[in-house]
Amino acid sequence: MFVKRLAKTFGFLSAAAFAVGIGSAAVGQQTGEDLFNIPDDITILGPANPNARKATAIVNGQIITGTDVEQRVALLLNANNDAKPDAEELKRLKLQVLRNLIDETLQIQEAKALEMAVSAEEVDQTYQRLAGERFNRSPEAQDAYLRQIGSSAGSLKRQIEGELSWDRLLRRNIQPFVSVSAGEVNELYERLQASRGTTEYRIGEIYMAATPANRAQVEQNMRQIVQQLQQGGSFVAYARQYSQATTGVVGGDLGWIQLAQLQNPQLEAVTADLQPGQLAGPIEIPGGFSILYLIDKRQIGMADPRDALLSLKQISLEFPAGTTEAQARTKADAFAQGIQTIRGCGEADAVATKLGAEVVTNDQVQVRALPEALQSALLELNIGQSTPPFGSLQDGVRVLMLCGRDDPESVSGPSRDQLMNNLEEDRVNKRAQRYLRDLRRDAVIEYN
Repeated sequence: MFVKRLAKTFGFLSAAAFAVGIGSAAVGQQTGEDLFNIPDDITILGPANPNARKATAIVNGQIITGTDVEQRVALLLNANNDAKPDAEELKRLKLQVLRNLIDETLQIQEAKALEMAVSAEEVDQTYQRLAGERFNRSPEAQDAYLRQIGSSAGSLKRQIEGELSWDRLLRRNIQPFVSVSAGEVNELYERLQASRGTTEYRIGEIYMAATPANRAQVEQNMRQIVQQLQQGGSFVAYARQYSQATTGVVGGDLGWIQLAQLQNPQLEAVTADLQPGQLAGPIEIPGGFSILYLIDKRQIGMADPRDALLSLKQISLEFPAGTTEAQARTKADAFAQGIQTIRGCGEADAVATKLGAEVVTNDQVQVRALPEALQSALLELNIGQSTPPFGSLQDGVRVLMLCGRDDPESVSGPSRDQLMNNLEEDRVNKRAQRYLRDLRRDAVIEYN
């Protein structure tokens, strides 16, 4: 189970989602000016520039080297499809990775201080399972792969040690003291039953605080993050590295919520217009900026059509090597006309043979497992009908023909036990953030 959580992101930190009862962590945050009464017009006394520090530190006597930072950055970039950030983006990334390494070091040190240290054997066992189950490699092959991308087995094992240490600390120092009453669960259960049929959204959020003094810079940083995400970056990884909301530690996942739980009319309106897989932002809200990612949406207590299992026939026509674009278009038009003559799945194989096409049958295809564009098309088909042709010069042209559909049964929503577990997890995560904040406050940290 731990390996499954560990591999949720290539940040390898747990990515459990909050399922109910939480709104945006970005709303209602108190700014530094409110708390400390800092004037807008200030003068820096002395030449020190914290932004000019090298990305190394000593945490309670334990050194974090530049190599530690570089190898962890390599892991993150690899998780984001070997992204190539510019110099400024890379600088910000290294500083954030250093902060994460400091937190990780504090967690490991705390576990050791409380005689709960994670042994080298435990780390090695987890590393071996991760290599096999997540990457389908032997430990030796995983070692070589990490070296190839500029990281190391030691860097990943340190991250594993930090996760195991923190998990152990939470189980002893947090979880036993979190309780949820039956009354709370019943009240939430009744509210959910009353809201059956209304839409629920699973949202990812990246939040960064802003003040009048740094507003422009924060907005620019957020726009650069959006560009990286649009180019294929991992939302979970970026949320882990950059988000200042409490949900940052779980990849920005707010879990399944209703729009009112966002507690911000602007965020509610933006989210209502999103389709699963779409991004929005940066959106300016009180205290900072947010980037929203709609992971999924559903109707409470109702069956989701995308959970239907389809029986499909894929009819495909490949283009020979050397086919020009004009020739491919002609062949595709003839293919489309031939498909229109098929009267039901029973004729598909015979017509495909005449067209020189191939047929592949699959009787267990879940709608949501298909690309978003095909999901909508298939849900509107009747048995025996096919999608419009799709493809490319390299891949050829193909259609999907619907031969059967098993619609999902109506769902009753989460049980009371599930709701209790979700509420407990929410409270554990909030207390965990306070615990980590206390460790930071008490630490002696020297920057080089």
